[in-house]
Amino acid sequence: MGERRTAFVLGGGGLLGAGEVGMLRALLETGVVPDLVVGTSVGAINGAAVAADPTPEAIDNLSAVWHGLAESDLYGGGAVRRARHFARTRIAVHPNEPLRDLLLERLGDRDIEDLPVPFQCVAASIERAAEHWFTEGPLVPAVLASSAVPGVLPPVRIGDEHFLDGGLVNSIPVGRAVALGATVVHVLQVGRVDRPLQAPTKPWEVASVAFEIARRHRFAREMAEVPAEIEVHLLPTGADEPPRAADLSTLRYRDFATVERRIDQAYTATLDYLQHVPERMG
Repeated sequence: MGERRTAFVLGGGGLLGAGEVGMLRALLETGVVPDLVVGTSVGAINGAAVAADPTPEAIDNLSAVWHGLAESDLYGGGAVRRARHFARTRIAVHPNEPLRDLLLERLGDRDIEDLPVPFQCVAASIERAAEHWFTEGPLVPAVLASSAVPGVLPPVRIGDEHFLDGGLVNSIPVGRAVALGATVVHVLQVGRVDRPLQAPTKPWEVASVAFEIARRHRFAREMAEVPAEIEVHLLPTGADEPPRAADLSTLRYRDFATVERRIDQAYTATLDYLQHVPERMG
């Protein structure tokens, strides 16, 4: 097959993306370092961090960011403040300035092409109704666009286009990694693809479950189309419960109480997985 080229594919999933931090820690601690990183939504945030510094120490910093989100003003302000912001904008509950400031603080004001590890992230172009891959140019606006959850954060304008969350068009971009020449693909998913869905029980869960069906359908198709010679590792989250419809909903995006548990579970499960497949990891 030629030279091995290892890709980390980090999927979207909002709060569930905390598990990707544990997966990254396990990968780097066992000496698995990416030659390419592609990410969507929260996976773009986590992916940009590892592409900027692919070391266990950097993951310590990323973990600290996640633990600090509960005390931050990122999605804060109280119900009245959120209602007032929504009344002014009519399209989003929160402004995106706090997230932009956090990204600038952690990632710096740099361009994508200047990262130590090649990195790409995807967002949904509103005007073209299509996926758009950011491969160069300012890093933070690209990650912010990829993370613009509809209704939660406003669309991000870059040039003459407006962008929404990349999960709308390509939530777990395995095919992109393969197209870019990856021969070994580590899929950092958030626990939605290996367990059956449950039927919604509340009106606001219906749209979330419908979206989940669509994203899983594309992921299944891309996995089926991966050439046989490509080595793919679907990393485990360690979660022992099926995802509830409420876990898929943006209504729970501010509940950070489970962050530490998700990081630890994914770390332990991924470490165990990597230690039991040495013949495939060689």
